[in-house]
Amino acid sequence: MKLLVLTPEPVDANLLRSTLGEEVEGAEVLVVSPATNRSKLAFWVSDSDAAIGEAEAAQTETVERLEEDGVAAAGDTGESEPAVALQDALATFPADRIVIFSHPESDRDYREDKGLADAEARFGVPVTHALIER
Repeated sequence: MKLLVLTPEPVDANLLRSTLGEEVEGAEVLVVSPATNRSKLAFWVSDSDAAIGEAEAAQTETVERLEEDGVAAAGDTGESEPAVALQDALATFPADRIVIFSHPESDRDYREDKGLADAEARFGVPVTHALIER
């Protein structure tokens, strides 16, 4: 199984397993973290360096955590719009399933993202939304 994971923050294999169960075992995982600006001002002044750095760190740490727990993973930094990041990833990684992690009570709560609300219909791939709890 090819599993595409979209996450704004690092996640580990335990969270992925609690979300999908046995589907994780033997899966090939691609982790994508969108380079989302934390503020509208940063977006409008095109200060994308911080957003790219945070996204790079999130996907790198997630890949490391997954691999430490025996899950084959690779990662990439995605576009600032989560739906575009998914679309770009799917162009080169034909996923069998997508998991979208969101952080509640933050600007990175992708459950409210208009482009992701109909992700399953839009991309033709089963989608699971899950929350990152602190």
